Amino acid sequence: MIGPIRIMGILNVTPDSFSDGGQFDSEASACSQVEALVASGADIIDVGGESTRPFAEPVSLQEELNRVLPAIRSIRSRHAIPISIDTTKAEVARQALEAGADIINDISAIRKDSDMLKLVQKTAVPVIIMHMRGTPGDMQVKPEYKDVVAEILDFFQERLSWLENNGVDLKRITLDPGIGFGKTLSHNLSIIKHLAEFKKFGCPVLLGHSRKRFIEDITGLEVSERDLPTAVVSALAVDSGVDIIRVHDVAATRHALQMAMAVQGAN
Repeated sequence: MIGPIRIMGILNVTPDSFSDGGQFDSEASACSQVEALVASGADIIDVGGESTRPFAEPVSLQEELNRVLPAIRSIRSRHAIPISIDTTKAEVARQALEAGADIINDISAIRKDSDMLKLVQKTAVPVIIMHMRGTPGDMQVKPEYKDVVAEILDFFQERLSWLENNGVDLKRITLDPGIGFGKTLSHNLSIIKHLAEFKKFGCPVLLGHSRKRFIEDITGLEVSERDLPTAVVSALAVDSGVDIIRVHDVAATRHALQMAMAVQGAN
């Protein structure tokens, strides 16, 4: 762990994720990747079985279960590290928790599946809710905002009030402003620049910017070459008080955070 900031290592057990689709969709390759993430200093492993890249097609409940449950069971049999399940399906989340997951990471902010609220109410696990305009299938079709940061803040205010009114302790909630989910380059940069504003609710804030398209828009780099600029953004986020950084390359992020926090703590 790097001070108060936790690094969430990404494990996509999918054939079609934008960055590493098909690389870790076998049990052996997933296990190898988990060992690498843990050895590099990950504090959390985020397991996802359905791609949420732009224009991605949804997968069936059973297919998603078939992908994520073996991975979660394998991680839990080897490590005590917290595991988050990246899903919008309540049944996937329920079975993932039974298999050993500790956190629900719902990019729909508990809007897609009405049973997700019931699951959240029945459990005491932490829950990550994300802002997304539209769905993965259409979110990048001309996203528009008058003030992207203000509108995301309004969204979180509504979601948090709704959760609290439904008996959910807001101490369980982490907020993810949703870099790349229904946002243009300028929207993403505004979110990163104003990350500190998302701390106003008293909830932890997660930044998920790893290898995303806005980095290519600025640098021209292909997906496989984006870990360095990803680490730069991670370091820049330190002063904003971000609590969790979700990345593919844990080692690069850990080193970037160490440097940023050393500078931050200097006299």
